[in-house]
Amino acid sequence: MIDAAAPVLDVDEIDSTNAEAQRRGEAGARDAVWLRAAAQTAGRGRRGRRWVSERGNLFTTYYAVFDKPPAELARLSFAAALAVADLADAAGAAPVTLKWPNDVLVDGAKCAGILLESGAAPGGGLWFALGVGVNLRSAPDDAAYPVAALSRLTVDDAFARLRRSLAAWSARLDAEGFAPLRTAWLARAHGLDAPLRVDLGREVLHGSHGGLAAGGELVLRLPDGSERLISAGEVFFSSDTFT
Repeated sequence: MIDAAAPVLDVDEIDSTNAEAQRRGEAGARDAVWLRAAAQTAGRGRRGRRWVSERGNLFTTYYAVFDKPPAELARLSFAAALAVADLADAAGAAPVTLKWPNDVLVDGAKCAGILLESGAAPGGGLWFALGVGVNLRSAPDDAAYPVAALSRLTVDDAFARLRRSLAAWSARLDAEGFAPLRTAWLARAHGLDAPLRVDLGREVLHGSHGGLAAGGELVLRLPDGSERLISAGEVFFSSDTFT
């Protein structure tokens, strides 16, 4: 699913590497490629949020065409989170935890952003763009949440490590299914058993972190003892410094 040796297209500045991947997908491109930019003018995260893209940090998107069910593609974001966690380990950061679904935290502060997007490929299947932005030289000083930078890594080192680790986790996903990624994710789970609330947009739920379901959903333990599987939503812990 992820080829570490796929060609790399470097650009100095672009609106967004994910936006470029989308343009390729809609134009019918089928060859896998790593897109990397020194700076982005319109970087974005989940739900269209702005992603600050200053030079010295890593901004990359892996583009390819996928011919398996969309549910399998969605699990690739967990592989990306684990790969970024490996990067944080290499930078000597600690503790490194994962907040559902794919936020990578260093001592509770977010150090990276992961955005998986897809669409119908003109020649069949789905094109997908797996975007990863990692704070290396700097972290935004105006974020609404705590942020961190993996300052011990250079952009080139981080990019090489990310490609290798993401390809390795993807290969395990292909060969063994989601189970080994789920186990690895749970070993780093942020706030396991802790109280939390989940904003679904149409409703807000309160409960506690019950782990990760077999399909990648968040297990929310409700006050009445029942459980609910969350496939999409914003998660907030009572210990968060933002609400």
